[in-house]
Amino acid sequence: MNMALPGLLLSDVQTPLAHRLRPTTLAEVQGQLECTEPSGWFAHSIQEGRAISCIFWGPPGVGKTTLARIMAEHAEMPFAQLSAVSAGKKEVQDVVAQAKQTGRTYLLFLDEIHRFNKAQQDVLLPYLEDGTLILVGATTENPSFTLNNALLSRCRVIVLQALSANAIEHILKRGLGVLQKQSPSFAVVDKAIAWLALVADGDARYALNALESLFDADADKLWSDEDVEQQWQRRQARYDRDGDAHYDFISALHKSIRSSDADAACYWLARMLEAGEEPLYLARRLIRMATEDIGLADPKALTLALDAQKMFEILGSPEGEQGLFEVTIYLALAPKSNAVYQAEKAARHLARQTQHHDVPKHLKNAPTTLMKNIGHGQGYQYAHNESDAVVTQKHFPEAMDEVSLFEPVERGFEKTLAERKRWLEARRSEKRKT
Repeated sequence: MNMALPGLLLSDVQTPLAHRLRPTTLAEVQGQLECTEPSGWFAHSIQEGRAISCIFWGPPGVGKTTLARIMAEHAEMPFAQLSAVSAGKKEVQDVVAQAKQTGRTYLLFLDEIHRFNKAQQDVLLPYLEDGTLILVGATTENPSFTLNNALLSRCRVIVLQALSANAIEHILKRGLGVLQKQSPSFAVVDKAIAWLALVADGDARYALNALESLFDADADKLWSDEDVEQQWQRRQARYDRDGDAHYDFISALHKSIRSSDADAACYWLARMLEAGEEPLYLARRLIRMATEDIGLADPKALTLALDAQKMFEILGSPEGEQGLFEVTIYLALAPKSNAVYQAEKAARHLARQTQHHDVPKHLKNAPTTLMKNIGHGQGYQYAHNESDAVVTQKHFPEAMDEVSLFEPVERGFEKTLAERKRWLEARRSEKRKT
């Protein structure tokens, strides 16, 4: 458990550079305008020395720990840091015991708070209620999925964004200045600094660790951009198949296809495959998109989506993944309709509301003499007996009005279906009049 609040620069050069450069004031924090803007509520609470229970939700290396420490320091509040990866109920109660012993409210910074299960989260509640603890949780996962409502209702959720390349470049230059105080001959060209800022992917901690690794490799060298790129392979894409990135990426793919942007759809598909997503998962989602967003505007879309899944099952990776790109482009450029999807939702809703209604007798099956004698199938109109195959009987339950559930759009093949539907309605109307 960490009880110290480090200054801007620690004298111990063995301390990681990212730790030595940790800001101690909001003015030193890069990005996160919601928290650093002087007119904002968070900055006001810091200026007034108030600490507020909150959840910082954002990617790694964007300042969650830093903001918690700044809050504790300005509130002159003891700071305790735990990680939910290794800590549990006992460690929380140890902090509570120290708070009660000293008679002071502690700010408990709980990193990876989403790792706590419901029972562990519930342990925190009474101490937030009685003022023993101010809780600042940090998570890379959506708190609405991972934290229980009782805890969320006692905390303010603050969404932190990945840092821009410009912000990280500014941080790297500060780090470079610190390292040059240790070894004046150490230097990194501006182009390499810009490259490191870019490949850090919004993570300042990663960028500073990369810079410090160059220093550890050769503290007397002028590092060129070629040297830096050779020393550091580009970091693997940040992607958790069980986390928010998984859902955000598939959402981007789905919405790109729905909006008929084939290029963006290919990009997001590639991002997911390069990050290690299971291709058969993507194949299943593309099948769903074929029915939800294209439907009968292009009936071939579903067939192609199924074919792409079959292609991957036969060829595997990487050859089989080409079929996913083919169907992605086809779905994106196909005419769009969600009429089938809307018809399904409307039909299911109506079915739940009217499940007590019986099947009309003329539509009931009559395989036995008894069933025929009680009227099953009586009055049924056999469509093939009509020259135009149009009948006038009612197919909804007797107690219900007829309802239009499928409303085709005037695009693609559904335009033909819309014309057919209008013709059938008109023909039935004519026959009922005669």
